[in-house]
Amino acid sequence: MKNMKKLFSVLLSVMMLGLLAAGCGSDKGGSSSGLAGAVSTNGSTSMEKVIGILSEKFMEDNKGVTITYDASGSGTGIEAVSKGSTDIGLSSRALKDSEKAKGLKETTVALDGIAIIVNEKCPIDDLKVEDVAALFNGEAADWSKFGSNAGKVAAIGREAGSGTRDGFESITKTKDKCKLAQELTSTGAVIEAVKNSEAAIGYASFASVENQKGIKVLKVNGVECSEENISNGKYVIQRPFNLITKEGAQLSEAAQAFFDFMTSKAAAELIVQAGAVPTVK
Repeated sequence: MKNMKKLFSVLLSVMMLGLLAAGCGSDKGGSSSGLAGAVSTNGSTSMEKVIGILSEKFMEDNKGVTITYDASGSGTGIEAVSKGSTDIGLSSRALKDSEKAKGLKETTVALDGIAIIVNEKCPIDDLKVEDVAALFNGEAADWSKFGSNAGKVAAIGREAGSGTRDGFESITKTKDKCKLAQELTSTGAVIEAVKNSEAAIGYASFASVENQKGIKVLKVNGVECSEENISNGKYVIQRPFNLITKEGAQLSEAAQAFFDFMTSKAAAELIVQAGAVPTVK
């Protein structure tokens, strides 16, 4: 009888341990971390690779969380935060004073070079900032001035409200002066347009042009557009990748956790993989 009781006791203990393990492994919210919910992000098309790799990793670690990304442009993303229609805005430019006056706040997660790109057949490798400006504002209307026989310059740029355009025009001092052959609504569209025209010159996020075939990334003032030169400031045509939030508007638990992850050291290696330069290392 004593042996039977002992056996029963052992079996009961094993059953209890099994139930406990099952309870610990259960995941009603689908998340090993306990986080659950939807997080919306909206804004810069240039931040697509950065937000994509960070979202993928966060959702992998927090299976109860779904993160969405609306590639609408920096201006639209900023406005969405102001109106409360998105959790986190994405902007590849600094906030204007008028936007800060609405209670908006920027947090820089990375730096990104604005690469000057030409068709792969273009013989030019290096331009001064003032030459880039001349090619976009019409002062240099033909490529012959720079040793190319491509003919009339076809400057390709972004639409109004684009953070890339704002950064490019601010640095090259071409605001409201550009004479564009095409004004496009995404980084990818600019790259494709330059691929398809030997006379084209455009600008695009460094994070988006790496390993792209059909285009050439030019040096500016003799400096290569690279992670190192963006980080040390030697490459002058660069801008921030910002997260936009609103003062006094509390994020959901899932949105706050994602924000904290994006601004942590844990995200730095992923940001590098996306082709940008993390500000936290």
